[in-house]
Amino acid sequence: MKIITLITFLFFCGAMPSTAQPNAIADTIKTSGGDLVITVLGHASLMMSYKGKVVHIDPFSKVADYKKMPKADLIIITHGHMDHLDLESINNIKTTRTKIIGTQEVARKLPDVFVMKNGDAKTLDGLKIEAVPAYNLVHMRSPGTPYHIKGIGNGYIITFGDKRVYVAGDTENTPEMKQLKNIDIAFLPMNTPYTMTPEMVADAVKAFKPKILYPYHYRFGETDIPKLEKLLKGLSGTELRVRN
Repeated sequence: MKIITLITFLFFCGAMPSTAQPNAIADTIKTSGGDLVITVLGHASLMMSYKGKVVHIDPFSKVADYKKMPKADLIIITHGHMDHLDLESINNIKTTRTKIIGTQEVARKLPDVFVMKNGDAKTLDGLKIEAVPAYNLVHMRSPGTPYHIKGIGNGYIITFGDKRVYVAGDTENTPEMKQLKNIDIAFLPMNTPYTMTPEMVADAVKAFKPKILYPYHYRFGETDIPKLEKLLKGLSGTELRVRN
């Protein structure tokens, strides 16, 4: 059973990092409500601190020791694949006051989840959160079956003061993504073949024009970040930030 689970995990997600990243960089973003501190932990895992609150997104124990991480006021889960819905890391950062947002798929594995469907909007702990569809259009697990099926997974737009932060989850450059407006910071995945190629990311960025772009959920040393840099060269209005 363990062997089957591991094969399924690698099939969905590709090669995984074997060690945590001890020197993750924290970026401070000025907002109308105070500083937003964003830490890219690795894979699809992010931590955001704002007005004394800690938000963890897709915590995954392969990239950080969550026993030592700040406790979560809010945990946001994009979908139910095991590198995004990691019960071990969630249990290490949640308290009796922690709120968890996720999909219906996530709610089947975790109790007391605030379920958000594609298109939903909700305010928790003073943060407006909007669910954006996350799915594949091109990359298929088998003919006619995408790695991520429309209607199951979410990306999220989280509003911190006057800044809108889009965490795309596992997705490609969907029509819904390309129609987004007023995105200040975007995290777009580049974990091919499961999510986006550099060309797909560049296409999305040119469509919805985030002010800051973080490519994330990619394999360091394997994903073609220089190609993305070349595709975005000369594009004004978007700052590319690469965090290893």
